[in-house]
Amino acid sequence: MLNLSVLLEDSARHYPERDAVVFGPRRLTYAQVNAAANQVAGLLVSRGIKPGDKVALSCPNLPYFPIVYYGILKAGAVVVPLNVLLKGREIAYHLNDSQAKAYLCFEGTPELPMGSEGFAGFNEVAGCEQFFLITADPAAASPIEGADTLGAGLAGQSPAFETVLRAETDAAVILYTSGTTGQAKGAELSHSNLVLNALTCNRLFGTQPGTDTHLLVLPLFHSFGSTVNMNAGFATAATLVLLPRFDAAAAVQLLQSENVTFFAGVPTMWWGLLNALGEGVDVERIARNMRVAVSGGSSLPVEIIKAVKERFGVTILEGYGLSETSPVATFSDPDSEPRAGSIGIPIWGVEVKLIDPEWNTIEAADEIGEIAIRGHNIFRGYIGRPEATAEVIRNGWFRTGDLARRDKDGFYYIVDRAKDMIIRGGFNVYPREIEEVLMTHEAVSLAAVIGVPHSSHGEEVKAFVILKPGAEATEESLVAWSKEQMAAYKYPRIVSIVESLPMTATGKLLKRELS
Repeated sequence: MLNLSVLLEDSARHYPERDAVVFGPRRLTYAQVNAAANQVAGLLVSRGIKPGDKVALSCPNLPYFPIVYYGILKAGAVVVPLNVLLKGREIAYHLNDSQAKAYLCFEGTPELPMGSEGFAGFNEVAGCEQFFLITADPAAASPIEGADTLGAGLAGQSPAFETVLRAETDAAVILYTSGTTGQAKGAELSHSNLVLNALTCNRLFGTQPGTDTHLLVLPLFHSFGSTVNMNAGFATAATLVLLPRFDAAAAVQLLQSENVTFFAGVPTMWWGLLNALGEGVDVERIARNMRVAVSGGSSLPVEIIKAVKERFGVTILEGYGLSETSPVATFSDPDSEPRAGSIGIPIWGVEVKLIDPEWNTIEAADEIGEIAIRGHNIFRGYIGRPEATAEVIRNGWFRTGDLARRDKDGFYYIVDRAKDMIIRGGFNVYPREIEEVLMTHEAVSLAAVIGVPHSSHGEEVKAFVILKPGAEATEESLVAWSKEQMAAYKYPRIVSIVESLPMTATGKLLKRELS
């Protein structure tokens, strides 16, 4: 029996007075975070949440996220973290698909009205019975008519709660991920998947309990931030300094003022940090404290690796993984110099190989094949989609859809991504989903979406659109309409209205001819 929340509970038992979470001037100890998570668990159980029930959470990097996340787990329920940029229509889909029984959503800001979008999505789903609005001020009344606040619900709840243990292989978290086939799929990750991945990270980084301070800029609803920073950090009583939205100048100031020892980010974040080292920044102090530097999400340019080593005195370690692999599967070897462009070697307890389309193993060095992974980190499957699960798992091996080569020393190098996927600012964007939404517009007949190079985001989303006969729409109006229909990281910033699209003889789009 096991529960992922043991990572918090064990640190709260051994380091109760150590800062667990820092957000601006607010500092919460491990004892305080654990007690608040217990209150959340008590509230959920009092509202009828049972072991195995799914509970969704929409919240940026604020102290509420770990409190609610571990509270859901303590109740024996399954956490369904949702991207904070989703619109009401998208939220409804995720709630319905995951069969969520309850939904906790941060109220947001005037610029990002998460609460109203979340409540709208909740009201479209009959099976989701409970909604709690997380307000910045726990004592504040709900700004949304008909929505209960988490603060009111927690009033009177005991800070003590006996955690509900689950089987090691029971689902703990459902992370939504898309494929090139369209709608998002929920990857079920077990308690053992996530506990072992977190502990393996700490083994990899040589982390000692009660010593590290993480600057957490990766979104906690994403597998990278939740495992490498939150779960791994809480497992060793690290202090998590939260930054809800990445801003390079603010991040540099926090690296300095909070004596940060651990920073994980996508390549554009590292690029931003280097460009924010202006006057008044004590680079020597940052370098003196920085112990671990991690990058993932996409390949890191060699120039950035060299610049970080020069300015901060630390070598960036690169890794690779997916939501379905908890997520870490391979990582740079911390005991040797990183190899430019390499995603490293398999982590402890995990096997990696290359396969051909028929699942045959590719043995030769430097021959390209699809990455397949087996080990303690492989997910249970896609919720409600046994056929989709069977397509990617065979004899314990998970095929990733990513192409790579392996050198003679066993180091892996990605050579191509899963077909058509776009990575915009570290977020995965799947063209098929965007195309399907665009084609619901009354003027659109056909759409094709690709990624085009972008100086800071890595890639930008571009849509090619054919209008219906006689229909009228401008490229600007389609961008504006898309912004209302899709999360901010998804919608196409560039739309090109065209007369035709390149196709094969069988009618398939030739996206490689678009640019």
